[in-house]
Amino acid sequence: MIGVCILGSTGTIGDNTLDVIARHPDRYRVIALGARANWRKLAEQCRRVAPEYAVLMDGDAARELERELRASSCRTQVASGASALDAIAAAAESPYVMAGIVGAAGLRPVLAAARAGKRLMLANKEALVMSGSLLLDYARESHATLLPIDSEHNAIFQCLPQQALGGAPSGALSGVRRVLLTASGGPFLDWSLQRLATATPAQAVAHPNWVMGRKISVDSATLMNKGLECIEAGLLFGLDPAQIDVIVHRQSIVHSMVEYLDGSVLAQLGSPDMRTPIAHAFAWPERIASGVQFLDLVQVGRLDFATPDLQRFPCLALARQVAVAGGLAPAMLNAANEVAVEAFLDGKVNFLDIAAVSETVMQQSVCGPISDLDSVLAADAEARRLAHRAVVARRAASSAVGAPRL
Repeated sequence: MIGVCILGSTGTIGDNTLDVIARHPDRYRVIALGARANWRKLAEQCRRVAPEYAVLMDGDAARELERELRASSCRTQVASGASALDAIAAAAESPYVMAGIVGAAGLRPVLAAARAGKRLMLANKEALVMSGSLLLDYARESHATLLPIDSEHNAIFQCLPQQALGGAPSGALSGVRRVLLTASGGPFLDWSLQRLATATPAQAVAHPNWVMGRKISVDSATLMNKGLECIEAGLLFGLDPAQIDVIVHRQSIVHSMVEYLDGSVLAQLGSPDMRTPIAHAFAWPERIASGVQFLDLVQVGRLDFATPDLQRFPCLALARQVAVAGGLAPAMLNAANEVAVEAFLDGKVNFLDIAAVSETVMQQSVCGPISDLDSVLAADAEARRLAHRAVVARRAASSAVGAPRL
């Protein structure tokens, strides 16, 4: 029995991870669950899988969780706060850690798991985007195994020589010309710029292929998600930004491809279901059942590919520029985007303002190299300050010309 800690258990990744684990009760046991504030859902999960520990970042929510569990005679120990989240990520009882907390909030527990030498299954791309080589250095020093859960990076990993230990695939560049990240295009792929300005949060989170949380769904709609994935792919696989391309693939059947110098292109195909990469990372280098519907290519019928329109989706172009800059620039872009997406979901700015806010922050920022965790956190805080200021300015400008609020 292998002990598992799930960070972000109340989100989509957490749901899918628990589903995969439930299919293999003889192999895996849930030791700890961690989340932000959704105590009701976490209470249901605790009653179902009986972990030893449950942690919520929000203290009030943790107290509600503890009362609920005591009333139902559940013996799970409850704790709260960032340090408690770090503790369950590093605890020896759970050598496997699923990192599914969205955004910058997942950075510290991910680093804690890496330093503890875990099998770290990385569904939180922001942690690597922010910390860059810092996370990879921790993983190498502790002999942690870093396995990607994003469907695109997991696909690339499956198409590379399977020698990944100590942080990232060794020899990944051997014979590789470039990698191709596929993008579904989100719900607004064919919308004009004029129509994009009127897009609502409800429309943005209605992804045509994947079931995801609200923030990542908006990132998919702006293609910022794909831009952050370009940064992540470069770090994970030791690739130059010029070796990473993005193509639109509406069906989400081909999850990504690796092109080799001899002209071969290896692709990983499958139904659009996150349980596939989750099961792959849990069992690697073996394979286990995931519960995913098997792919019927005859029923699919055709596979279409196109070049992304960078004028209508400037977030992708901005992220690619940031990938070239490196250092603290990705951390600042990630922070600016988080603030802009939250403002859009709250109806404070329109859809096109997400890219505008992020671009404003990057133009106003001086991004140096990553020296340590404190430098990353300082860059994150500065970018958030600039982004909040940019949101206020965009909102004021829209109000001045009578633009409708969402």
